[in-house]
Amino acid sequence: MSHKKNIKVYNLCVVGAGHVGLVAAACFSELGHKVICVDNDKKRVSALRKEIMPFYEPQMAPLVKKNLKRGNLVFSTSLDEGIKKSDVIFVAVGTPPQADGSADLTSVENVARAVAKNLDGDYKLVISKSTVPVQTGQRAKETIYRYRKNNAEFDVASNPEFLREGKAVYDFFYPDRIVIGVETKRAETILKEIYATIDAPVIVTDINTAELIKHASNSFLATKISFINAVSRVCDLAGADVSKVSLAMGLDKRIGKDFLDAGVGYGGFCFPKDLEAFIYISKKLGYDFRLLKEAQNINEEQRSYFVEKIKEHLWILKGKKIAVLGLSFKPDTDDMRFAPAIDIIAALLKEGAILSLYDPQARDEAQELFKDKRIKFSKNSQEALRGVDCVCFLTEWEEFKNLDFKKAKKAMAYPLVADGRNMFQRDELKALGFEYIGMGR
Repeated sequence: MSHKKNIKVYNLCVVGAGHVGLVAAACFSELGHKVICVDNDKKRVSALRKEIMPFYEPQMAPLVKKNLKRGNLVFSTSLDEGIKKSDVIFVAVGTPPQADGSADLTSVENVARAVAKNLDGDYKLVISKSTVPVQTGQRAKETIYRYRKNNAEFDVASNPEFLREGKAVYDFFYPDRIVIGVETKRAETILKEIYATIDAPVIVTDINTAELIKHASNSFLATKISFINAVSRVCDLAGADVSKVSLAMGLDKRIGKDFLDAGVGYGGFCFPKDLEAFIYISKKLGYDFRLLKEAQNINEEQRSYFVEKIKEHLWILKGKKIAVLGLSFKPDTDDMRFAPAIDIIAALLKEGAILSLYDPQARDEAQELFKDKRIKFSKNSQEALRGVDCVCFLTEWEEFKNLDFKKAKKAMAYPLVADGRNMFQRDELKALGFEYIGMGR
C-alpha cells in the first residue's frame, strides 16, 4: 500500500482487538503511526503477539506481522498503559444488542472511566469507532468529566467505520468517505492529520450527526436488500426473473447495482444489530420507524421461504440428505454471526433432514454452533455432495462458482440445486440435468 508520504506521527491506542479494532490498529500502524492495541482477552493478545490471527480477514495477517516487526504495533491487556502512552484513543469495543434492541454500552462507559482515571495533564482525544447510538459521545464526555481527577484537557469525537468484512483492509485504505464528528477545531485537525495520507472525501460534522450517519447507512443498505427480496417474491408469483429486474434497476445511476441481489437475506453482525438499534433509537426519540421493521420482517421470511421451496421439490424432508455449501454470512470471512445459514440449517433439522456442511473458512465456528448428530462436516464441496438429494448454496464463495457440476451430478443421489444467492445460470444447470431452485427466478 502506498501510504508513505511525510505524516505527523501520533501515538494511538486502539481499544478492542475485534473485527473493527484489529483492522484499524493494523492499518493505522501501516500508515506510520505508533499503535498500542488493547484487549482484555489475554489469550487473544498472547496469540496476536505470536502473529496468530483471531479471525479470517484477507490481507490483515501480513500487515500485523510487518508492523509488529518494525515496532509500529504492539498488543497489550493493560488499558491504563494504552491510555497513558497515547495522544489519541480509538474506542472499538463491542456494543452487543440487548433483548429490546438497544446497544449494551457497558464497555464504552468502562473505557470512558479508564480515560478519566488516566488523564495526567496531557491533552487526550477520545474517538468512538464502535457503532453506537446517537448521543453516546455526549454521555462519554459527561462520564470523563465526572470521574477525572484533575482539569486535564480532553475532547471526544466520533469516527464511524465503514469496513466490510472480507474487504476491511481495502476499505480502510480506499474508503468512499471519512466521517469525523467533532466539537473543536483541535480535534478536527488531529483526525485529519491521522488520515492525511488517505485520499478520500472528509465529512466533518457534529458528534450526533456522525453517530447517526453509520446507523442510517447500514439501515438503508439492509432496506435495499429487503426491497429486492420482496421484488423476488413478486417475480416468483408472476413468473419473472428478479436477476434481470435488478440488473435493469441497477443501471439507473440513482439506484445503483450494489446490494441489489436477491437471495436468502442479509446476515452478519452489523446489519441486523444496526437495524434493530436504529429502530430502538428512533422509538426512544419519538419516531416509529415502521419501514425498518418491515425490512427486518422480509429478511427473516426469506429464510423460511427458501426452505419451503426445497420442500415443494423434495416433498418429505425427513431422512433426506441435504448438502449446505456456505456457512459464513458472506464470502471472504469466517464470521457466522446472524448468518442466514444458521436459521436455514435449524429449519432443515426440524424437518428431519440429514445434513453435510462445508465452508472454506467457517468450519471451526460452525462446529461450535452445531452439535446435532445428523450433521456431518465435510472437508470440501465434493465430499459434501456425496449421496445428497439437494445442495443448498448460501454463501457466494468463489470456489463454489467454479464447482465442477458434471462431477457433482454423479456424486448426488438426486440433482437438485437450491441456489440461495442466485449465483448460477438456471438454463446452464438445467442443460446438465439439474433441477434448479432460485430466489425470484
